[in-house]
Amino acid sequence: MAANAIDQTRRMLSLVTYLRERPGAHVADVARAFGITEDELISDLDVLPMCGTSFRGGDLLDIDTDGERIWWRNPDASGESTAEPLRLAADEATALLVAARAVATLPGLRASDRDALLRATAKLEAAAGEAAGASSRLSVTFESEGGVFADVDRAIAERRRVWLRYYSPARDELTERTVDPIRLFAVGHTYMEGWCHLSEARRTFRLDRVAEIRLLDERAEPPVIEPRDLSVGLVQPAAGDPEVIIEVGPGGRWVAEYYPHDSAEELADGGLRITLRTPEPTSLRRLALRLGGDGRIVAPTALSDSARRAAREALAGYGEEF
Repeated sequence: MAANAIDQTRRMLSLVTYLRERPGAHVADVARAFGITEDELISDLDVLPMCGTSFRGGDLLDIDTDGERIWWRNPDASGESTAEPLRLAADEATALLVAARAVATLPGLRASDRDALLRATAKLEAAAGEAAGASSRLSVTFESEGGVFADVDRAIAERRRVWLRYYSPARDELTERTVDPIRLFAVGHTYMEGWCHLSEARRTFRLDRVAEIRLLDERAEPPVIEPRDLSVGLVQPAAGDPEVIIEVGPGGRWVAEYYPHDSAEELADGGLRITLRTPEPTSLRRLALRLGGDGRIVAPTALSDSARRAAREALAGYGEEF
């Protein structure tokens, strides 16, 4: 839950400004722009009224939605707030406070954003009551992703091109690229969407796979691109992608939850026979190694043989036979 709360906190830093500048915005359009589902957006809107105008304190926000459109309403001239503070459940308050404190420690975060987040956190602490005390005993730390996030965020704000050394697990190699960043979003992990000059196409980069990043002096000028609809997930296989069949035991049923698939048939031992499509089948060799005895690639045969060879090579490094 903490990871979801971190994503939610990052979104909410941008959501206030986005909605204020787009009165009457359609729920579907806003959800698509932020790469979340409409239900997740409505959940964010339930929390925002607690945070104060533009995360800067003052009157409570008055945000109204009929399920299709969203309206930002300023507090009335008398200074009386028309929005009532909402109550978070204890576990929700704890997760959100832990996430807010963690995001505030991100290296390179703009001072104004950090100050705004700390003020919002103070408001949440006051509203959370006893839950605030419990959250103070928990902490979340970020790995190198934090610094990359700050650099990409700055590049987007200043419309600057970036240079990356990026690890591709499908090819198991580092590549050097120049990218015009378009947006940051979170779907489990944090990603940058941008125009890649190496591929001459739109590409998505997972921040924790960026080995090195530099901001360049060149101005970023990505082509006008319709934002991808991420409501159905980051990976959206095409009908023409190669088909892969994987059989997993009871301990590998999680694969059906994390990988988009065409079908998942129950097996007699409590496992699943999963059929999925992917543009890069070789990327599933790592999945096969991770599953170990809990699963195997059944088809195509060439991929199954490749995974078996990779397993032999891995075991050979430990002096084991396969």
